[in-house]
Amino acid sequence: LTFSLWDYGVFGLMLLISTGIGLFHGLAKGGQKTSEDFFTGGRRMSALPVGLSLSASFMSAIQVLGVPAEAYRYGAKFLWMCLGQLLNTLLTAQLFLPVFYRLGLTSTYEPSPARCPRCRWDGALTPFFPQMLYTGIVIYAPALILNQVTGLDIWASLLSTGVICTFYTTIGGMKAVVWTDVFQVFVMLSGFIAIIIRGVLLVGGPARVLGIATNGSRVNFGE
Repeated sequence: LTFSLWDYGVFGLMLLISTGIGLFHGLAKGGQKTSEDFFTGGRRMSALPVGLSLSASFMSAIQVLGVPAEAYRYGAKFLWMCLGQLLNTLLTAQLFLPVFYRLGLTSTYEPSPARCPRCRWDGALTPFFPQMLYTGIVIYAPALILNQVTGLDIWASLLSTGVICTFYTTIGGMKAVVWTDVFQVFVMLSGFIAIIIRGVLLVGGPARVLGIATNGSRVNFGE
């Protein structure tokens, strides 16, 4: 399995559109004028794009590769974890986010200056090293996939995607990140839907898929 000319075109177009979004938000209306504009989008972004951006952030290469493998190995009971995550999201949105928003914090790791004026460095350094390791894995996974599919050198893939992501983030700030994520989440969902439809058709229809899953003990919500 290798990339065709169309595949390379789609991949290049995605990178080009992402760069264009960053340039638009970096140059339109004078760009990012304050640190609040850069880090929080001026706190004027609506819930829908922010929610889609968060969804895209959670759908990293680790999720895209790991969740299907986990579901294939252990079956549908994996969805119980998704239910737990849904409840956790609702509780966080109702209990914690209003507090952080009223305090005007940029990050959950940023303590309130009024409550703990000496804790800024602790709050900044605490997530730094775990996040650095996690980001490395998230970037390496798609680079490995591209290497297997296209033969593209892993370092070339890491540098090309990393430089473009760093560029549009630096130029456009949080607005560029959010709207780029919105674009990318639609691309990912389109790919997921296309794969599901193609897979179901190849197997022989939804009933055939459900029958194979049942015979393989993969419809196991109650186990």
